[in-house]
Amino acid sequence: MELFQGDIALISGANKGIGFEIARGLGAKKIKVLVGARDEARGQAAVEKLEAEGVDARFVKLEVTDPGTIQRAAAWIEKEFGRLDILVNNAGIGEWGTKPSSVELSKVREVYDTNLFGPIALIQAMLPLLRKSKHGRIVNVSSSLGSIGLTSQPNSPMAQFLSLGYSTSKSALNSMTVQFANELKDTPIKVNAICPGYCATDINGHSGPRSAAQGAVAAIAYATIGEDGPTGGYFNEEGQIPW
Repeated sequence: MELFQGDIALISGANKGIGFEIARGLGAKKIKVLVGARDEARGQAAVEKLEAEGVDARFVKLEVTDPGTIQRAAAWIEKEFGRLDILVNNAGIGEWGTKPSSVELSKVREVYDTNLFGPIALIQAMLPLLRKSKHGRIVNVSSSLGSIGLTSQPNSPMAQFLSLGYSTSKSALNSMTVQFANELKDTPIKVNAICPGYCATDINGHSGPRSAAQGAVAAIAYATIGEDGPTGGYFNEEGQIPW
């Protein structure tokens, strides 16, 4: 029996793209997946598709910028299951095609609300439930565009992408990952950030060379790492990424 078989996993933005593939991959490990999505019809459609593949899935209405839906989701999970074993902060948005000098500040704030403050709120709300797990895992889906080490190298492909809101929000997400990992270092809970790579998803107009399924690999791996696995790190499926 696998260590995480029968566990409960909540994935935000799980009705499509990388989030859906994370749900599918965790479900294949006999983990019950809670499909967090803003839109009920799309969320339920994703659940039906997963169930058709034999995945134990449930829909949870979740808008990470709406504290009300987060609190209601936490209350429902506590009532239904009494705990949460895995939280994957996958929901994210970006802004493209605008230089840092001209992007509207309101748009940057909107990106931060979803990419940073949403995951913080979700972790804070779900932490009491994760503490009830024997091996809580938190995975924050970041991006190599959040790597200051990579984006600061002039010849790096990452340096060619200008996205003030998206890139800096992912850098902040990485730092937030470390903060929670430091707080929880003496508990069984492990907190890591992962990079899915440049995947063809709605966020980039399906321009990436990697599939959503490929992008889910690292998230699935770090959502199910063993007790000897890392915490407070930043990884893709090949290993550690420079901060």
